[in-house]
Amino acid sequence: MSNMTTALGPRILTIEDDQATAEEIRTELAGRGFRVDVVADGHLGLDRASNGAYDAITLDRLLPGLDGLSIVKRLRAAGVETPVLMISALSDVDERVRGLRAGGDDYLTKPFASDEMSARLEVLLRRRKSPELALKLRIDDLEIDLIERSVHRNGIELELKATELRLLEYMMRNAGQILTKTMIFEAVWNYHFDPYTNLIEVHMARLRKKIDLPGLAPLIHTKRGSGYIFGARP
Repeated sequence: MSNMTTALGPRILTIEDDQATAEEIRTELAGRGFRVDVVADGHLGLDRASNGAYDAITLDRLLPGLDGLSIVKRLRAAGVETPVLMISALSDVDERVRGLRAGGDDYLTKPFASDEMSARLEVLLRRRKSPELALKLRIDDLEIDLIERSVHRNGIELELKATELRLLEYMMRNAGQILTKTMIFEAVWNYHFDPYTNLIEVHMARLRKKIDLPGLAPLIHTKRGSGYIFGARP
């Protein structure tokens, strides 16, 4: 008999009353090794989420029995800090703000791309594992000191503007993960993403020029149709 054990993936609770959406989430996450439980009722979802046994929760905004805002408010009031990705067809900025202020950690609007949903969850899970944000980050031969606000690569000091520094910090904290333009825009600029803006492409090009020095392995990689990945390997 083998004594080898198989590592179990993160356990996710999906509270979603639309069967098609729930199955889309389950299929995407299961394919990435997540263990997914699905409930379709707000009261049942709150009951299941209250024991804190899950690594993260995807939470529909509009639910029968008890709405998503009420669920996340009650969880936070009870001291349950499980990361919550709120998913809703309500896309205006005021609704997004209400969801985040209620205690949600991130907000995704319907319809959504499955890979963006999983990427957002992966970022929340990584953030939960490292609740204390490091003030010095190092990836390969690139180092950023957030106290001194200095950046060095291969011993060479790089001059970055404030926005470039925020962009680099966000990408380094989430190295190896697919970061969509929406995620980057919301994290770095704190705005609702406008698909017609080229702001991200402009800043990414400037950052690449400064970070990916000639003769050194590139650290910023474009994943066509999805977003960007930061790291020594794409």
